[in-house]
Amino acid sequence: MDEEPVVIKLTHDQAFVLSDWLYEVMMESDKLDAIVPDRAVWSGIYAISGTLEKSLVELFMPDYAGRLEQARQRLLDAMGGDEEAGASETVSRAQSGDDISG
Repeated sequence: MDEEPVVIKLTHDQAFVLSDWLYEVMMESDKLDAIVPDRAVWSGIYAISGTLEKSLVELFMPDYAGRLEQARQRLLDAMGGDEEAGASETVSRAQSGDDISG
């Protein structure tokens, strides 16, 4: 079996927004079961989430919510999309009040 790692490249904004979404899906709800019923897939999801959390200093900053919103807006602007068209209600780490700095 080939165990050579796969490298995925994201912009910083992509990584930040994805990290927040993964946290919400994995830790703040039971949505992961609904979205990904195949638990074997979870290994990769947890690896990506852990890597992002180790890489993003914003997760521990007091202005997390503002930085997240700015990153989201930059991504939406770059995609030429309207936030209202694809937005769904989510509970981010900043909104939940969790302090993940431990």
